Amino acid sequence: MRRYGEEKRAWTAFTTAHALLYRQLEQRLERDFGLSGLQYEILARLSGTPDREMRMAELAGALVNSKSGLTYQVGQMEKVGLVRRRSCPSDDRAVFAVLTDEGMALLERAAPGHVEMVRELLIDVLTPDQVRALADGLGEASRRMAAGPGETRAAAADAARVRR
Repeated sequence: MRRYGEEKRAWTAFTTAHALLYRQLEQRLERDFGLSGLQYEILARLSGTPDREMRMAELAGALVNSKSGLTYQVGQMEKVGLVRRRSCPSDDRAVFAVLTDEGMALLERAAPGHVEMVRELLIDVLTPDQVRALADGLGEASRRMAAGPGETRAAAADAARVRR
């Protein structure tokens, strides 16, 4: 049985490391490239797709972001020529985000420093076994959360208390 102290230590370490890493990555992206972390992720996701494009709804889901939030970010990026939008000829409701050559060039300039910083601050301080455990554990947690609605143990316990 897990000890509460270890669970709390794991949670605190995770939230602190995430916040510190994300803040440093965001500061560097903003300072050096004028990008937010989400904008960088949009460029990176689009760069890895065929034809460097993706349906906006699918992109929002992949980035775990709201459709309206993504629409705003893509609009900002469109203004400076990093992406463009195009409609789908077979579905009037679908809109694609398309990575432009300018967006790809910016990503190619930003990515090496971004990857270097992630390695320096996170990957290189862990042993290979710790990296594997982190990837396995967070991967499993992400899969469960992304699987959709389903009651967590905490939600089920709360619902049971309310019914009493």
